[in-house]
Amino acid sequence: MIQKSYKEMKGVIIEVDLYYQIRSLYNEGESIRSIAKRLGISRQTVKKYCEGNTCPDVRRPYIRTSDVITDDVEVFILDCFKQDREEKLSKQKHTAKRIFDRLVFEKSFTGSYSAVRDAAKRLRAEISVPPQADMPLEYEPGDAIQIDWGEATTYIDNQKRKVYFFCGRLCYSCDIFVQAFYSQNIESFLEAQQLMFDHFKGIPKRLIFDNAKVAVKEGFGLHAKATDGYKSFAAHYAFKTDFCNIASGNEKGLVENLVGYSRRNFMVPVPRVASLEELNNKLLKDCLGYRNTHKIQSRSSSIREAYDEEWYLLKQVPAYRFDTSRTATPIVGDYSTARFDKNNYSVPIRCLRKTILAKGYANKVCFFYDNEIIATYDRIYGTGKTEYRLEHYIDLLERKPRSVFQAKPVKTNVTKELLDWGRLLPGGNSEMVKLLRLCVDYGEEKILSIKELLPQNLVPTVDMIRSQLHETPESNMLYFRHEIPVTATDLSKYDEKCGVTAR
Repeated sequence: MIQKSYKEMKGVIIEVDLYYQIRSLYNEGESIRSIAKRLGISRQTVKKYCEGNTCPDVRRPYIRTSDVITDDVEVFILDCFKQDREEKLSKQKHTAKRIFDRLVFEKSFTGSYSAVRDAAKRLRAEISVPPQADMPLEYEPGDAIQIDWGEATTYIDNQKRKVYFFCGRLCYSCDIFVQAFYSQNIESFLEAQQLMFDHFKGIPKRLIFDNAKVAVKEGFGLHAKATDGYKSFAAHYAFKTDFCNIASGNEKGLVENLVGYSRRNFMVPVPRVASLEELNNKLLKDCLGYRNTHKIQSRSSSIREAYDEEWYLLKQVPAYRFDTSRTATPIVGDYSTARFDKNNYSVPIRCLRKTILAKGYANKVCFFYDNEIIATYDRIYGTGKTEYRLEHYIDLLERKPRSVFQAKPVKTNVTKELLDWGRLLPGGNSEMVKLLRLCVDYGEEKILSIKELLPQNLVPTVDMIRSQLHETPESNMLYFRHEIPVTATDLSKYDEKCGVTAR
């Protein structure tokens, strides 16, 4: 029974811990009326949040317990021990007295030395267990998923790229999930888990993984403290997090085996794909093939049979999809580009010097203005790069055609073949801009295909292209190339006959 009563006023957003309790109790089968009574909140509030159709914003209050050895103090003590291990200096290690002095000086600690001494003794014993054989583990259906990251080399669009592949494995059935990303950032971490829940068609009670920096703000193992963002994510999907202890590979041995298996079987030979999306579609097919055909020798049932059994005990994925993006509000610069994560992306010229919204996902970046999406890009990783879209500058080029052949959005988006063809146009720069407008509307490939259909003895014009596109031409004038041979005529005989004397 929850002792603390929660009061909720109209317009007040509930805390993430309360949200987690509502979601967990509801998933365990408790009624809305019972949850409301248990937590001391209104049934309307429980009804609003129980099915995960919405998600409250995260507030981050810090409540200090009455015990002087708080979680923060324990994390500080463990960090002192960690520093000792990293330095490897046997004669320069933290004593309990030194830890106490640092706590008083650095953290304004008000407790006694004896409390720190006892806590240090207890924590040192917890992390000083002598090496031993791995303990065999057994999981119940729907209990947990182990997750981890691996690295692999691929060829994407004929370029050699390193990718990070996210691995998830149901601990009971051993069914697998693998997807590739360009980064292990928080956006990729959260999005990978969302896709994993979709793939398994449900959510377990726990997620087991290392002390990933994107999810843990301090501490490790039992003493790890999740970031506020990850706490909100876990609350929405109603799962608990188990952070592994240092150097305890047996705690997630299933997924560590999966990392090696995926690299050897899914990444050999080295994948050659046109895009990251194509690679991930291949990996999903590999995962489904594993589910339907694989059998672990030490088990009586196949992966498929075990998964079908486990699926019934997984929690339903909520209707509301948690927003995993990282947002920013850049001001569009004079070159009509917006900055996100140290790189620049072009946006429509009408947004010049406006403040817009940028949402960065694992592999995409979306830009919004006035609640309207104005541009979507494949996310750029690295620094100092800029991507231009020709369509964002075509209106400006129509007003300033003199810059067309020197404009970066043109040179980076148009092939040399089209540029060379455009230089033959009789209308000069203005005609080239019209040609680019057709490229924006129909695609460059379509426009270049028309080039092959035009007579070679005619100077190409935009009107000729428009006629092939079944558009109304602006003029019917034809321009012939200077390639027709002309023979000079001797008129002396004609002059003699007419009595004309040559001067």
